[in-house]
Amino acid sequence: MILEKIQKPNDIHQIPLRDFPQLADEIRDFILQSVSRSGGHLASNLGTVELTLALHNVLTFPQDKLVWDVGHQAYTHKILTGRKEDFATLRQEGGLSGFPKRSESDCDAFDSGHSSNSISAGLGMVYARDLCQGTNTIISVIGDGALTGGLAFEAMNNAAELETNFIIVLNDNNMSIARNIGGLSSYLSVIRTAQAYTGMKLNVTRSLNKVPRIGPAIVRTVHRTKSSIKQFFIPGMLFENMGLTYIGPVDGHDMRQTMRLLNEAKRVPGPVIVHVLTQKGHGYEPACRYPEKYHGIGPFDIKTGEPLSKKTKATYTDIFSQTLCQLGKEKGNLTAVTAAMPEGTGLKAFQQCFPSRFFDVGIAEGHAVSFAAGLALGGLLPVVAIYSSFLQRAVDQLMHDVCMQRLHILFAIDRSGFVGADGETHHGCFDLSYLSMMPNMTVMAPKSGRELTSMLWAAMDFEGPVAVRYSKDEAWEDPAGREEPIRYGKAELLKKGKKVAVLAVGSMVSVCLGLEKEFLEAGIDATFVNMRFIKPMDTELLDQLASDHELFVTVEENVQRGGMGEGVCSYLQMHHPHVRVKIMAIEDRFVPQASVYAQRRENGLSGQHIKESILSFFEEKAGGKI
Repeated sequence: MILEKIQKPNDIHQIPLRDFPQLADEIRDFILQSVSRSGGHLASNLGTVELTLALHNVLTFPQDKLVWDVGHQAYTHKILTGRKEDFATLRQEGGLSGFPKRSESDCDAFDSGHSSNSISAGLGMVYARDLCQGTNTIISVIGDGALTGGLAFEAMNNAAELETNFIIVLNDNNMSIARNIGGLSSYLSVIRTAQAYTGMKLNVTRSLNKVPRIGPAIVRTVHRTKSSIKQFFIPGMLFENMGLTYIGPVDGHDMRQTMRLLNEAKRVPGPVIVHVLTQKGHGYEPACRYPEKYHGIGPFDIKTGEPLSKKTKATYTDIFSQTLCQLGKEKGNLTAVTAAMPEGTGLKAFQQCFPSRFFDVGIAEGHAVSFAAGLALGGLLPVVAIYSSFLQRAVDQLMHDVCMQRLHILFAIDRSGFVGADGETHHGCFDLSYLSMMPNMTVMAPKSGRELTSMLWAAMDFEGPVAVRYSKDEAWEDPAGREEPIRYGKAELLKKGKKVAVLAVGSMVSVCLGLEKEFLEAGIDATFVNMRFIKPMDTELLDQLASDHELFVTVEENVQRGGMGEGVCSYLQMHHPHVRVKIMAIEDRFVPQASVYAQRRENGLSGQHIKESILSFFEEKAGGKI
């Protein structure tokens, strides 16, 4: 096997070009086998095997820098830089990350996980190289889906002034997670049909430069004027008019052609875009046919393409999807907005039922929020469905465009709390903090699937912006059937006890209720509260419980700073200073990939930690230490 010859960075330089097709096949099979066992991002990685081989052929690591946008297509890069043997631990606790990580290898130039930032990061590295008088090559790889993010255009605008080499590889597979939409996608579609023009600009330039005396002058004039001749002959004029040299498009699965264009790009004295066409899922028919399904997938059977573990219960996303369709039938002004994730957020069903009221704005979360503000001001009731981690990209728009104007928009925030294998960049552990700081924002979290449905219906009648955050898990239901009606700003008292009150929110309610029997066996008659509303907080209930409780324990799958626990603690210190408060939340850190259970355990949020924390309070008290 040729792949066995790749043991460390730059070993690929010893592989003859004639063996590259076989190497690509071996890598593709290795990725397929690995992801089928561990789960991971499959379609995007299968689509970039040849492109990555071409990039590694023209680069030397770690001197040269390769910046991956999003980073979920970097498996081949990891294999070629000596990490093949670690793939058995892919996305597992203490194992290989599913994304580039500088702490993992000095061949990873930039930690990534979110989209549209690779050009900005790469451009910064270029200026740093030039100031330090370096000569290394820097390449940023960005997908056509990520190119819809405004940050990418801000970076290209800035790059236009650059006078030294900077290569931007546009990996164009006509997909983000879902199929791309909008004007940029249509523009790139036109270029995709113009493959006959591949290399024309370079060929014309080379020919003109050979003409004695006048040739180079013509080339300079054409470059300065963006003449009509150039407009006629060269695809990619959007980039050219921004001041970036455009090369392509090229078949990204044709390694020799791609390497030729990359080597040409290295000689351009300025920013250059190499437009590469790839197929998401290339080499595995199920992933080619259903790239969205195989974007991120758990362990699966390679022969059938079916997941090894079948879903037996509805997830919170499923329940959101069903409820929103019901709401859409009742409310003709209800609209739904997503940022390139109709399937992941559960909006696919709404799109099918109400296509004219569904809007996919592409990878552009800030735009999604401001766009929803416009819908609301036009008399509609927008529901914006975005993963918690991605909503962070729109904090300014949330604050100014929505909250300041107190617009009635419902934010359905999926993937809150820990998300497991995707790790640091994808956890939804900050939303309670950044949403709660915003004036006029209402923040809720359901304990169960049934409560999520109730909250969505109740939110229709609330005023101003409303955020409902829920996890990616299968929906939990209270076996005791406790389900009080939703009242604005009111928590749910699940069980009244004495001395200690456990105040939990969202996914942590079920964890805490699981301790009820153990507490009773230990002689502790605890009170259990489902907080429901993080903002506004039910201070009336806090006042009531403070009269006959010594200890409040707050439990949340969110960072401690600015979270629900600090809100409870601040209120009690001001009004009931005699009550002790124990905050159980995520400390000031980023949490690496592992199972959700392991992430809770390592951050003191497992049932065992909660139990020990409460028991230790009473043990210390009994020992006369308090």
